[in-house]
Amino acid sequence: MNTEWAITELERFIGQTQMRRPDPVPGVVDLTGRMVTAANHEDITKQAHVVEQILDRVLTGWRDLEVSNKSNRWNRHRAAALRAKEALLRDAEVRANLGEDAPDLSAAELHAWVWSGAKSLWHSGHYRESVEGAIKKLNAETQNKVGRRDVSETDLFKQAFSLDEPKAGRSRLRRMTDDGSDTYRSVQRGAMAFAEGVFAGIRNPLSHEADQELSEQEALEYLAALSVLARWVDGSSVEAA
Repeated sequence: MNTEWAITELERFIGQTQMRRPDPVPGVVDLTGRMVTAANHEDITKQAHVVEQILDRVLTGWRDLEVSNKSNRWNRHRAAALRAKEALLRDAEVRANLGEDAPDLSAAELHAWVWSGAKSLWHSGHYRESVEGAIKKLNAETQNKVGRRDVSETDLFKQAFSLDEPKAGRSRLRRMTDDGSDTYRSVQRGAMAFAEGVFAGIRNPLSHEADQELSEQEALEYLAALSVLARWVDGSSVEAA
């Protein structure tokens, strides 16, 4: 994330939603005490489109903040923007002083196949469904790469990474050039085993336990595993008969 850009956009929104007295009208005395936002509704609405996407990245659950919108319809957005700005400004300081300065894993920086399949449901808090969406996208892209529709999921990856020679209609994926070495055989077997583990340990339980939601952290770890497999597939060369 471009932190400097995000902070600038948040600050612009915060300024636009600041409440102030309306500009005086010559010859008219306003005794109502009415307050208006610093910017007009149209400009704020345009900026909110960008700000909401920043908030989705920085402040999970911001839409559920308990803030009254009675005086200003943008109060929830404004409160979230203030919190998000402070989080971005002081992230390193907070992590250092709380004794947890571990690196972050950003879902948006996972392999494009995985994140594109997951992001729409991720932002709405449907973490289990987002992982399932990522798996479907990865499966489809792998089918596209080897030109197959007759197999999917575990069988697809086992056949794609097989050490066997390619056959008609059964292309193989090679993570490295077949030089006859133990390393070549190892990376091919590793990809097969890893893919089998992904579908046996992630895909199958999710499909059989539809009522069990995942936590955000669990879902992120699952997406990370899928991202590894996606990078292996994407980076492999296709060997056809």
